[in-house]
Amino acid sequence: MHTREEKLAAFGRLLDIMDALREKCPWNAAQTFASIRRLTEEEVYELSDAIMDGDRPETAKEIGDLLYHMVFYAKIAEEEGSFDIADSLNKICDKMVFRHPHVFGPEAGKATTAKEIADTWELVKAKEKGGNKRVMSGIPKAMPALVKAIAMQEKARGCGFDWEKKEDVWDKVQEEVGEVTEAAAGASPEQLEMEFGDLLFAVINAARLYGTDPEAALNRSCEKFRRRFTYLEEHTLRKGLSFKDLSLAQMDAVWDEAKAQGL
Repeated sequence: MHTREEKLAAFGRLLDIMDALREKCPWNAAQTFASIRRLTEEEVYELSDAIMDGDRPETAKEIGDLLYHMVFYAKIAEEEGSFDIADSLNKICDKMVFRHPHVFGPEAGKATTAKEIADTWELVKAKEKGGNKRVMSGIPKAMPALVKAIAMQEKARGCGFDWEKKEDVWDKVQEEVGEVTEAAAGASPEQLEMEFGDLLFAVINAARLYGTDPEAALNRSCEKFRRRFTYLEEHTLRKGLSFKDLSLAQMDAVWDEAKAQGL
């Protein structure tokens, strides 16, 4: 591992490279906040993939790519005269010091647990800026719905609004299943959509309570479906068939074959 001096030198090198690129590279000089935002979103997903794959070398690379984007934004802002990278770093440092009184404040050294910290996290955050910021206000409306649901549930938990016993969540899930079933029998499309949303929210909540990342769980199921459907597709092609040549029962048989092979 690198020394602190080497880490600071590496960060300084990135700042120097960014300065040179903005001055001498036409493409980099032409970029704006808006033009690189979409690229940043791609980098976040690439980092997420590397983490889920457990690929540490790739994770290191993707962290570097994301850091490059953060420095890029700060450099553009510096040229505008609005802020620079030191402002961003100081803001996050100040925030972390404020939110961790058990480490940096008068409560430093006080014994606590990770659960205690998580359970009061949102209450500590609410004290920032005089408590004028609402708990859910920090969750972007444009955030993907599954990720948004997790974020909202975690923030509610941080305020103490959560199930006392995780097993109790199943009554809520069953209640939502019943409401979807009832709505499917003749409710309006808007009502049915709402009930499906409530059911999905309840299932996501259940996964969270049982320590399962619903995003990772759903992604795993998607990849499993991809493998098995690809097996089905290749099976038909090898025989010179297309999907329209097979009955549902025949496709199910091939699907079960894929499952038996561990796909």
